[in-house]
Amino acid sequence: MPTYEYRCDGCGHEFELFQQMSAPVKKKCPDCTKLKLKRLIGTGSAVMFKGSGFYETDYRSDSYKKAAKAEKESSKPKEKKTESKKTSSSNGKKPKS
Repeated sequence: MPTYEYRCDGCGHEFELFQQMSAPVKKKCPDCTKLKLKRLIGTGSAVMFKGSGFYETDYRSDSYKKAAKAEKESSKPKEKKTESKKTSSSNGKKPKS
């Protein structure tokens, strides 16, 4: 859920409110109780990583990576080398027209 910033045009009170995106915009100021509350356009928030960090178990094991690489190489079609034959006259000269 996002955090929205609000400011009252009546008393100048500013605050942040943690609410659902589908929730209606608040109109009544909690300080002066006037209906002059405006939702401000925020800059957004930064990505926050919570917890003690990343773990070795969060990534694929070496055996999995090796098996995936072997499978990928075995599924590639093998290239065939073809030789192109040249057609030429018996003496190597162009025929007269």
